[in-house]
Amino acid sequence: MRIGLIGTGRIGSFHAGVLARHPEVDALVVADTDRDRAALLARRTGARAVPDAAGVFGAGVDAVVIASATAAHAELIGRAARAGLPAFCEKPIALDLPGTLDALRAVDRAGTVLQLGFMRRFDAGYGAARAAVRSGALGRLHTVRTVTMDPAPPPAAYLPLSGGLYRDCLVHDFDMVRWVTGREVTEVYAVGSDAGPAMFRTVGDVDTAAALLTLDDGTLATASATRCNGAGYDVRMELAGERDQITVGLDARTPLTSAEPHGPSAPADPWPGFLERFAPAYEAELDAFVRVARGELPNPCDGREAWRALLVAEACELSRRERRPVTVEEVAKEAGGG
Repeated sequence: MRIGLIGTGRIGSFHAGVLARHPEVDALVVADTDRDRAALLARRTGARAVPDAAGVFGAGVDAVVIASATAAHAELIGRAARAGLPAFCEKPIALDLPGTLDALRAVDRAGTVLQLGFMRRFDAGYGAARAAVRSGALGRLHTVRTVTMDPAPPPAAYLPLSGGLYRDCLVHDFDMVRWVTGREVTEVYAVGSDAGPAMFRTVGDVDTAAALLTLDDGTLATASATRCNGAGYDVRMELAGERDQITVGLDARTPLTSAEPHGPSAPADPWPGFLERFAPAYEAELDAFVRVARGELPNPCDGREAWRALLVAEACELSRRERRPVTVEEVAKEAGGG
């Protein structure tokens, strides 16, 4: 296969390395608004750099991986759809619901494939948790808790483009709540704090957030996130049922120290960031995309899955602003996407 990659920043560079090593990928064509960065990556991976996205689409590629700045995602998804190309895109599809719907409708009209980059679906721990819930091993699920904590804030220039903590970060947790439990979120109540670095207040974002989610079977879930967890990168999910409870993300590198006299001490080598923690999952999702593009595998994360998770994020943002519970149905109706 000949794969086109648009965007050669941190995650795009990682994807390029994975694709360059993939046994089914014969050629890789890369582009970025920073042409020097694209050229450097091409030399490092044996890819061919082209000046821009148009060059990628004109290179006779069989599929496209979109890892560009978020603002370009929807337009590039539409372009891939019109070209009849399968596309993999990092989340989010767009920073708002209308833009997301427009891109999804373009894919529907073209009848093409869009796989979204929710890499946690390919993580071994989350997969095992999903199997445990679906098998009934936990009994009736009553409580779910998720945590996503970054070790340090992103650059200030990134914040206005990120969509905010709920859309940029907690959207992964919302997707996992849905994917692992098999239930939909019906109502949220969310709060946030901007008491950390001033750059969050400047753009109207928060550095720490929490949300109470009610699922359609009555299960309660809490989701919390922060940009300021100095101990390290911490992503966990706890699921408690009437028979048993399990956790995802608890290992020798989890940046967590017990306060008990005989509990575990701080890890010697805590997870420093998402690329290290989820490297195998990122590789697995791109391998799945290659197989999807070849017609060998059903799409494991369709664009509509991103839509459902984004609805929850939008409901949380509305809840935070207006300090009230918000139903996901309310947000969906307002967006016109059902």
